[in-house]
Amino acid sequence: MNARASIPLVVVGGYLGAGKTTLLNRLLANARGCRIAVLVNDFGAVNIDAALVRARSDDVIELENGCICCSIGGRLAEALVAIAARAQRPELLLIEASGVSDPQRIAQVGLLDPAFRLNAVLVAVDATGVHDSLCDPLVGDMVRRQVMGASVVALTKADLAGAQAVARAAATAAGLAPHATVLTACSGELPLSVFLDAGALPASGSAVRLDGSGWQRGAADGRHAGIRSVAYQTPRRFDKARLRQALASLPVRLLRAKGLVWLDAEARLHEVHLAGGRMRLRPAQSAGFQDSALVFIGAFDAQAEARLRACMEAALA
Repeated sequence: MNARASIPLVVVGGYLGAGKTTLLNRLLANARGCRIAVLVNDFGAVNIDAALVRARSDDVIELENGCICCSIGGRLAEALVAIAARAQRPELLLIEASGVSDPQRIAQVGLLDPAFRLNAVLVAVDATGVHDSLCDPLVGDMVRRQVMGASVVALTKADLAGAQAVARAAATAAGLAPHATVLTACSGELPLSVFLDAGALPASGSAVRLDGSGWQRGAADGRHAGIRSVAYQTPRRFDKARLRQALASLPVRLLRAKGLVWLDAEARLHEVHLAGGRMRLRPAQSAGFQDSALVFIGAFDAQAEARLRACMEAALA
């Protein structure tokens, strides 16, 4: 019996709010008939990212309520076995890691299964905020490890950052990952060839090594600097103005917030994104959410969580 062709695998990592889901959605929208499966891990009990990606793809597998590189690694391996056993395999598998995951460790799991061929570890880097993140005593080491483990660095939000900031971010990425290819993702878009064809990237010194030996640098220890996620779900609708005000003045230090919410007097579900001091509230393409759901990620204790929930309650219609 002829051996089946291996499935190209790309791990997509990057810090919270760096634009990983936007990259994937842009790719899926321009897939040109390529069969792409997406495995999405979210750091929380509600997998918001999977819902956002599902609007673009019917082949989405969710791994939620934990970090894929430590607490649910066994479930990742099981998902990979199931994908490899399909009669009609995907032509490309994308694994979107949570913003606190170490993409190197995820790639190591993929390397264990001969059904997959690791093409790249692509790390999204927010050109507007990477230097602040690297200098942050809470998350700086984690962000540094993520970039160091990349074979491809995708600079995102270049339109917001400007040419000088993009050049500085590119130099920083090249310094942390000297063997990586650094690309600018204009409007969150990268060519399909970056994901599908490992030969499209420079091979010299590549961090992608089939024996796994290139994946030891800066390995994470499974801890995430005291970062927690809190999910808030409600069958009620939010008042749009009060929700905006609440998100702009939350009484806790947040690293990231995202969600899908129903608004009073609005017929469509809306996406909520809060990262790097910027907030977006826009109509969503996602469906299937009857309740409003928000996930907040940060370093907060039980008292801060209670204040956060009270703030959301006050924003309800």
